[in-house]
Amino acid sequence: MNYKTLVYIIGFLLITLGFKQKQALPDGFVHVKTFIPDLDVELRYFSEHNFVGDTIDGYKANRLILTKATAEKLKLVQEELQQQNLCLKVYDGYRPQRAVNHFIRWAKDLNDTINKAEFYPEVNKRHLFKAGYIASRSGHSRGSTIDLTITNGETGEPLDMGSPYDFFGEASWVAHNDLTDIQKKNRQLLQTVMLKHNFRNYPKEWWHFTLRWESFPKTYFDFEVE
Repeated sequence: MNYKTLVYIIGFLLITLGFKQKQALPDGFVHVKTFIPDLDVELRYFSEHNFVGDTIDGYKANRLILTKATAEKLKLVQEELQQQNLCLKVYDGYRPQRAVNHFIRWAKDLNDTINKAEFYPEVNKRHLFKAGYIASRSGHSRGSTIDLTITNGETGEPLDMGSPYDFFGEASWVAHNDLTDIQKKNRQLLQTVMLKHNFRNYPKEWWHFTLRWESFPKTYFDFEVE
């Protein structure tokens, strides 16, 4: 039996037994931990702790993927914060289009409100599209958008930003007025350090940033996070 035949047989057996080979990332994308090994990653859509209350389609692992250019800039942010005994914690990065489609299906099921109390207590679910909380496309699918916060470098606890991550409401707006001085200071720190390294913020989500001059400004990807 020659080498090529052996490889073919092994591959056939793996497929038959249910093993799926991980797909290679598209050119220009990286697994961020290869750039920032000590980065705290908690992909909320790989868990049930999100506004849907279930693992989202396309998330097969707690593995942060971004474009290479975004990962390189994020590393600079992490290094600057560590000089203040602070760190980054990432909740989402690249998001497959199939995950966005999952959000759309969920939003249309008005009876599914399992996590309403935590994530959208004052928003009627039927208004999520109109209010702009759910859309058919997401900048995350282009690979240069990231959701994150700052944590205490000693305890790992997130700084108080005045609202939870992914909260649907004015409390998440960057310029929200009903905040304590500490909450305003923490938000300003995040905004300042991210802007310094060429990330622009979405004004209605204090955690949401997109790299300026992103690598794929018009391309929405759908490969899985694994």
